[in-house]
Amino acid sequence: MSDRMSNAPVYYALAQAQFNPIAAMATYVDRVQDRLRREGYPLYEPQKATRLVVPGPGQEEARIELAESWLMTRSDRTAGFILGPAAITFHTTHYETHAQFIPELLRGLAAVHEVVALDHVSRLGLRYLDAVLPEAGETVEQYLADGLHGINLGAARRYALSESVFETDSGPLLPKGTLVARVHRMTAPLGVPSDMVPHGLLVNPKFDSKEALVHAAIDIDHYVEGHMPVEGNLLYEQLISLHVTIKKVFRATTTGHAQRRWA
Repeated sequence: MSDRMSNAPVYYALAQAQFNPIAAMATYVDRVQDRLRREGYPLYEPQKATRLVVPGPGQEEARIELAESWLMTRSDRTAGFILGPAAITFHTTHYETHAQFIPELLRGLAAVHEVVALDHVSRLGLRYLDAVLPEAGETVEQYLADGLHGINLGAARRYALSESVFETDSGPLLPKGTLVARVHRMTAPLGVPSDMVPHGLLVNPKFDSKEALVHAAIDIDHYVEGHMPVEGNLLYEQLISLHVTIKKVFRATTTGHAQRRWA
C-alpha cells in the first residue's frame, strides 16, 4: 500500500482506539458530535443493535444486550466515525494515504477525550481490505505470492481462505503486537467481512460490483493491546509503527505484477 499508488487497491480501511469504558457515553455524545460536526463530519446517526453475550466458566447464563453506537459522517459519506461506550473508529471507503488516514482517528479520539477525560487507551489497531480484481486475460494467481494460490482441483473454486497470525515488534508504547493476515478468494460480488460492515458509507464506485466475479480480498489487521496514555504524539507513533509492518506484509503477499498494476 505505497502512498504513491495511483490505482491503490484499498477499498475499505478502519483505524480504532479502544479506551476505558464510559457507561454514561450517551450523555456526552451531543458535545462530541458538535465538535466533529465543526471539523467536517456533519451527518449524525444513532445506532442500536442487540448482541449475544456468552458467559465464561463459572459466570451467569448467556444474555442479550443492547449495544449503542453513534455515526458521525462526512456529507459525501466517504468517511466517518463510529463512537461507542468504549471505542472510537475512523473508517473510509475512499482511502488515499496513511498521512491523511491516521490523523483522523486521533482527531476523533481527541474530541472524545476533551469531553469525557479518558483515563487510557487499551487497544489501538489498523485494518485494511485490498481488492485483487484481475483484468481481462489475467488470473488471481498473477497477483498473489506463491503459497497463497490454494489447492487446484481443476474445478470451479467457490471460496478459499488463507490465514496467518504473527507476533510483531509493535512500536514505542507496547513491545509486542498481533498481526492477522487473511486472503479470501472467491467467486462472488466484492464484499467485506461481516465484522466490519462500513455503516453509513458509500462504496467507492471503482469497487462497486453487483455481479459475481473471480477475485481475492487481502485483509490485514494489526493491533496492540495494553495500557497506553491518551497522548496524541505517542499514539501517532504507535499507529505509524503498525502501518509500516502492514506495508511489509502487503508486499510479501502480492507479486511484482500486482504492484506494477497498482503503482
